[in-house]
Amino acid sequence: MAEMGSKGVTAGKIASNVQKKLTRAQEKVLQKLGKADETKDEQFEQCVQNFNKQLTEGTRLQKDLRTYLASVKAMHEASKKLNECLQEMYEPDWPGRDEANKIAENNDLLWLDYHQKLVDQALLTMDTYLGQFPDIKSRIAKRGRKLVDYDSARHHYESLQTAKKKDEAKIAKAEEELIKAQKVFEEMNVDLQEELPSLWNSRVGFYVNTFQSIAGLEENFHKEMSKLNQNLNDVLVSLEKQHGSNTFTVKAQPSDNAPAKGNKSPSPPPDGSPAATPEIRVNHEPEPPSSATAGASLPKSPSQSSLPAVVVETFSATVNGTVEGGSGAGRLDLPPGFMFKVQAQHDYVATDTDELQLKAGDVVLVIPFQNPEEQDEGWLMGVKESDWNQHKELEKCRGVFPENFTERVQ
Repeated sequence: MAEMGSKGVTAGKIASNVQKKLTRAQEKVLQKLGKADETKDEQFEQCVQNFNKQLTEGTRLQKDLRTYLASVKAMHEASKKLNECLQEMYEPDWPGRDEANKIAENNDLLWLDYHQKLVDQALLTMDTYLGQFPDIKSRIAKRGRKLVDYDSARHHYESLQTAKKKDEAKIAKAEEELIKAQKVFEEMNVDLQEELPSLWNSRVGFYVNTFQSIAGLEENFHKEMSKLNQNLNDVLVSLEKQHGSNTFTVKAQPSDNAPAKGNKSPSPPPDGSPAATPEIRVNHEPEPPSSATAGASLPKSPSQSSLPAVVVETFSATVNGTVEGGSGAGRLDLPPGFMFKVQAQHDYVATDTDELQLKAGDVVLVIPFQNPEEQDEGWLMGVKESDWNQHKELEKCRGVFPENFTERVQ
């Protein structure tokens, strides 16, 4: 019997909620048609506009701060690898080896400390600040529903009072429901009227504290990093003095069209660098070599060339008389709009539902944003190659990711 009673209460509550929704819907329709007046509070509406603006600004700041942190982490990894490269190249018998290793160790610790302090003093504070918005947003929506209930009860009571045949029992019940609806609405309204202006005013102090913390941490970081760089420079100067006779000097290479000695011209880059590679033109008809390039021979095939991968790919396409575009048209194995491939160099933990979770080594097929205005600086849109090969559905698989965590491979 108890179970049936419980089910009956639940069913009754569901029916009551359904009836409330219907009543609210009818009331809103009448208000939109101008057949029922609506209680307005312009001051509160302004508070809601401020609240929405504050939420938008806070959400953007949180996202940009996370992007900044991701960039700091990427710079840390790049700096660490650069120092590891120096340590590997530094011969055991060279002076300053121990000092250079110690500098690299302190460099790593400084990056770690900087990142952790940014998380503690900026990101966690940011998360706490935004944590109060969902509850207030829910209460604003609930207040709106209770206002509709109040207007509906008021109109029902007024219609019974102005009816030709007055039913005192119905009027008394309608008045009771009106008083109850008004009380519920006013309790919520008073609380929000006090909280929203206070929350709006708090943003100034929060923004000041947040950016002061970031600026202070960055200033101290660069001061300490500057000291380490100066120490490393002193070590290298000492190395240069001991091996001064073996100093490497870049000399200009002679060429047929070299300018006269009186003219200032930068030295050409070493062979094999992008600036030194011959220009490859996309043309169906091969161009005859000019006098300036007649003596130079183009590589017989991309595999024999020292050109970068992107240039080699263009070279192969040119030989066939066509250049494959970045749209992915006609490529059934690639997603629509495919532009190029990148490979994750570091793990990236997604912090939002629209972001890709990356592991070092993951290959991502980069595609354009549906709305270019939505693209934030430093972010790309793509789909992991493994997900695309398995599902072939962009809607389920695509997402954004930080460009500086990846490296272009195709």
